[in-house]
Amino acid sequence: MDWGTELWDQYDIIEKHTQSGLELVEKYVKFVKERTEIEQNYAKQLRNLSKKYNQKRSSKDEPECRLSSYQSFLDILNEMNDYAGQRELIAENLMMNICIDLTKYLQELKQERKTYLMDAKKAQQSLESTYKQLDSSKKRFEREWREAERSAQYAEKTDQDINATKADVEKAKQQAHMRAHIAEECKNDYAAQLQKYNKEQSQFYFNDMPLIFNKLQDLDERRVRKLAQGYILFSDTEKHVMPIIGKCLEGITKAGTNVNEKNDSMVVIEQNKSGFERPGDLEFEDYSQGINRASSDSSLGTPKGPLDLLGKNKSKNFWLFSKRNKPTVTEDFSHLPPEQRRKRLQQKLDEICKELQKELDQSEALGKMKDVYEKNPQMGDPACLASQISQTSQNMERLRGELSKYESWLAEAGGRGDTLRYKTHTFNNNGAHDAHSPDGAHSDESTPDPSQAIYAEFDDDFEDEELAAPIGKCTAMYNFPGASEGTISMQEGEVLAVVEEDKGDGWTRVRRNNGDEGYIPTSYVTITLNK
Repeated sequence: MDWGTELWDQYDIIEKHTQSGLELVEKYVKFVKERTEIEQNYAKQLRNLSKKYNQKRSSKDEPECRLSSYQSFLDILNEMNDYAGQRELIAENLMMNICIDLTKYLQELKQERKTYLMDAKKAQQSLESTYKQLDSSKKRFEREWREAERSAQYAEKTDQDINATKADVEKAKQQAHMRAHIAEECKNDYAAQLQKYNKEQSQFYFNDMPLIFNKLQDLDERRVRKLAQGYILFSDTEKHVMPIIGKCLEGITKAGTNVNEKNDSMVVIEQNKSGFERPGDLEFEDYSQGINRASSDSSLGTPKGPLDLLGKNKSKNFWLFSKRNKPTVTEDFSHLPPEQRRKRLQQKLDEICKELQKELDQSEALGKMKDVYEKNPQMGDPACLASQISQTSQNMERLRGELSKYESWLAEAGGRGDTLRYKTHTFNNNGAHDAHSPDGAHSDESTPDPSQAIYAEFDDDFEDEELAAPIGKCTAMYNFPGASEGTISMQEGEVLAVVEEDKGDGWTRVRRNNGDEGYIPTSYVTITLNK
């Protein structure tokens, strides 16, 4: 069924219906635009929310950065930021695939509809013009026929009049004949116009208008089909990003499952453990027996408290909850408790070694470049590198001095007694570096990773000692490469025997079933000691 056949006489209805359809498309486009604004505002609010709670760009040195709960919260903020990006993508795709596309298509439909309506109007005007010509010829035929009848009656009356002359009768007959001829011509013209109009009317109602109505029907059906696609895109646009949104939500869930309260407690201990012993009992000083107070004080083998150990404020009692003044920061970190001091000194040593390695690499590169310039003068002047080589050498000397200084402070701070030892790499004038053991003997082992110029090494004399009985066992929570001498690698979930407890320096001595022994970070394992 088509409009040209069934709605041949409903031009106004078709015009109104097609206009209403176009208005529906405009309304839907406006609806989607407002939806995109909502998505954009939602994404903006999510980004601002994530930024608000993630403003503190903590460095790796800050204590809370190693806490799993803190890190998981940062992961959640990052996932929310990614989620906001997906909402923005939804808004962008809705605008591009629906609003812009439908608006462009709507303009094309409007122009096409306007063309069809103009064709219909022209056909209507042409038929009306033909009808006017028909009506005019019809009225002229009617008028001329009446005049012919009157002329015929007058001629007959004149012919019967006895007083009329022969000339009058002849004149009346000629006039009647002329009028009859004119009336006949008007009749023929009217018949021709009627035939023409009937033909055009048939063309109008059976061909022209049905064709236009069918074109409008096709236009309207295409509009409906396009609008339906827009409806589907409204859903598919969001479905398309749902897998990514799902990954964001999975990331938030994973952030929650990654929180490890036990590990956080271990991190707090590792970061804040002072290494002090608890204050011992104060001895009774019996002045009635004449005991010298100084000798009494000196007889106390156990420090009275952390303040005594620090050598400050000996006259003041130590209280756990008392408000302490912030200590003055010193270069050798002597203001810190022993354990924290050792960690900070080791950290500073690592930083110096990295800087020194960079200078070594630069020195080696400058040396190679100088050799190239000397062999190929056309490539450059070797003298121009002198200032850079000199500056690099000065930097290396300065860093070596700092390295020696911090090594001495670290030795002063102490570690695992004689068990923990350190060795450095000596550097020759050509930028090469040789590994030397603490006793000065050259090591045949391969040079460690060039990104590190110094390693804290543990005494590895386990093979010469009688194997100690395990005092417990531990389970690895994380992977540990064991790259430094004296350490042992382990995989997450691996169970090892504990040979020696952590003595306050953050390392525990363990043994595998095959007899391999070494040190591992205490914070990387959960330890169960034998009772």
